[in-house]
Amino acid sequence: MANEAFDVALIQLGGVTRSKEDNLRHAREMVRKAARAEGREVKPRLVVLPECFNSPYGVKYFPEYAERIGFVKGEEYDVEKSESGSVRMLSEVAKEVGVWLIGGSIPERDVSDDAKLYNTATVYNPNGNHPLSYHTTHYSSQLMGCFTRKGELVAIHRKTHLFDIDIPGKITFQESKVLTGGDALTHIDTDVGKLGLGICYDVRFPEPAMIAARRGCIAMIYPGAFNLTTGPLHWELLARARAVDNQIYVAMCSPARDMSADYNAWGHSMVVDPLANKLVEADEHESIIYATIQPQAIAEARKNIPVSSQRRFDVYPDIAALAAHRD
Repeated sequence: MANEAFDVALIQLGGVTRSKEDNLRHAREMVRKAARAEGREVKPRLVVLPECFNSPYGVKYFPEYAERIGFVKGEEYDVEKSESGSVRMLSEVAKEVGVWLIGGSIPERDVSDDAKLYNTATVYNPNGNHPLSYHTTHYSSQLMGCFTRKGELVAIHRKTHLFDIDIPGKITFQESKVLTGGDALTHIDTDVGKLGLGICYDVRFPEPAMIAARRGCIAMIYPGAFNLTTGPLHWELLARARAVDNQIYVAMCSPARDMSADYNAWGHSMVVDPLANKLVEADEHESIIYATIQPQAIAEARKNIPVSSQRRFDVYPDIAALAAHRD
């Protein structure tokens, strides 16, 4: 576990239109703004964009806006040759401003099967001096002696749990009509510490965060877009639950609310500490919020309330150990 505190910036992005070019331009400027952190003494080392930041959110939009990424786990990725304009932009701006960047998520088209679409988050290393190390429940690889270039795409996460719900009279949504769920959990070694990554509906399932925490992750990062029904019910509750259950930080990064859009996001991006205290919360409008991640707070929480050493795996199974058997 890393011991050095660092700041994270969550971009609650607004103004998403049907022009991908405009969306990418606006996202780039907001990453630059977040990295400048004007008026703050400490600049962020990690910046996060929200779910589906380059397109409107909705099953009818995913096929139109999907991009081929072609990332292969454990192999170096040539950003300059990428078919994905979103990946190229994110790589460029991560390199330019010098921050670790989690590029929210974008619709991804499988390079080997046009019929397969994913909701995919991408992660960029700004430094070019970090060993290529990427972990999932299906794959663990470190290329010895291989170091990434500045702005390199080092990891992706495909949304594992698809958002299929039907609340009569309120909302019906079925991502599975067009999307395929990812088949792996994602943990990324960075120079600020190991991070777990999920997307939106993934936060409703406790197992990924439990596994991440037991594998040394200091935070779970969730780009997400809850709506005006599920948001007030569960957005904060789930963030605080995942944090206190695992005594880690949780960051939830939403788009801003746009009542003229087909899908109305809840907003309220937030960061929660290992004791489930809200450190910062946005309202529904476009904004950038900052919080300090302090690994020492994790150690203190686990020392004072030592649930990690009090689990009864003689009574119930250790799901992290079970997941390890699939690696």
